[in-house]
Amino acid sequence: MRLMRSERPARQSSRLGRRLYNDAVREALTVLWEASDRSCSKRLKVMIPILVRAMERGGHLELDSEVKGRLLQMSPATIDRALKEIRATATGTPQRRTAGQSALRRSIPIRTFDDWDDPAPGHFEADLVSHSGPVAKGSFAQTLVLTDIATGWTECAPLLFREQNLLVAVLDELRGQLPMAVLGFDTDNDSVFLNPTVRDWCAANSITFTRCRPYRKNDQAWVEQKNGAIVRRIVGYRRFEGVAATSVLAELYAFQRFYGNFFQPSFKLAEKHRDGAKVTKRYHKPATPAQRLIDDPRTTDAVRSQLTETLERLDPVKLLRQIRDCQERLVVLADKPGEAVVANDTTLDQFFAGLRTAWQVGEARPTARAKPKPKRGRRRPDPVVAVTDQLHAWYRAEPWRTGRELMERLQREHPDQYPDKLLRTIQRRLKIWRAEEAQRLVFGPRAEAGEIFAHVGREPAPLRFAGSLPTCP
Repeated sequence: MRLMRSERPARQSSRLGRRLYNDAVREALTVLWEASDRSCSKRLKVMIPILVRAMERGGHLELDSEVKGRLLQMSPATIDRALKEIRATATGTPQRRTAGQSALRRSIPIRTFDDWDDPAPGHFEADLVSHSGPVAKGSFAQTLVLTDIATGWTECAPLLFREQNLLVAVLDELRGQLPMAVLGFDTDNDSVFLNPTVRDWCAANSITFTRCRPYRKNDQAWVEQKNGAIVRRIVGYRRFEGVAATSVLAELYAFQRFYGNFFQPSFKLAEKHRDGAKVTKRYHKPATPAQRLIDDPRTTDAVRSQLTETLERLDPVKLLRQIRDCQERLVVLADKPGEAVVANDTTLDQFFAGLRTAWQVGEARPTARAKPKPKRGRRRPDPVVAVTDQLHAWYRAEPWRTGRELMERLQREHPDQYPDKLLRTIQRRLKIWRAEEAQRLVFGPRAEAGEIFAHVGREPAPLRFAGSLPTCP
């Protein structure tokens, strides 16, 4: 039966599959995905029309009408399929908290995650993120995170050290930047929050001060999620200390507040049903915090107008480039106190042109790249250090000689000093010399990468995506 089946010709379908999305659409999608800081498909679906308008307004993108139409009609599942190969290439103990005074703790009411219901914009959860690295020892920077329950609007600010008066000063600064009034302030049971200074500040500004239950992190689920999705994502887990690192963090958060609140949609839970062990969750359509604040009926017309005007002025590509620049400077300052680092001189056009191929080099965020491992040094003394210059001279005079021939000559001139087991050492040394000679023959002595590739430099131009891609010269 197997032989009979093998003789039957394979069935061929006369119908060819339709290809709705050509290479131009996929390349434009890749650029938009990079400009969104590699968001997931469901969030990217909502971001595409926002990014296209903003990038065309900034002169970074010129899309053909057909390509734009295809991009806008792509579903999240289609986006996942189109970016599958690109994504595959691109991705290769708590501190002890001192208890506050019993009377003070009792005076601050407890609010759980189930007590929020549908609060008006302005009720914030607050938390601190430590930048201590693997060891929480000594002085290190902290990040104060405020997250609005209704809209997801998130503000971040660095603290040079943990101190309640400094915390209140930073809170005053953030209140002046927020587009809504602060109505509620919910924290954990950290002593930097539960103290008379913060309590009196809330009372003086008519802010409701609440706290979560001790050792119940899920009571602050909103801000805990932003700790990972924003702070850890853009800053990482390395140690930052000193004025220089804190200043760069402040600059980074100044750009992130616009990029995250105006161009990064997020999910919001609409309802949750439990049937035994099965939990079913329904989510609202992804939206940016700014859009949620605009759509909220409790938002004033003046705030709506201000948010709309701000959105029209912002350039997401420029913001992302400034974020990357701050991240590069943070990496230099990580794990050690350091001086201020000069920003790189990459132009906005060069940064945007690099979004087309950024996926090829893997992780785009400098703060999320693997920490380089130090080169392993020699574990024992060099056994041929006394005759290295002599061996090198023999190689330069007769470069065709093998390692075995050099070994035999060395044994003749230095009898009973260099046994046969050193043959592999000489062969490795010979390999290094030959590689250096090949480098010199190809590129010349002391050739620099900038000199070798200087002739390929071109002035970047706005990316254009039409129905078909042009052929590279």
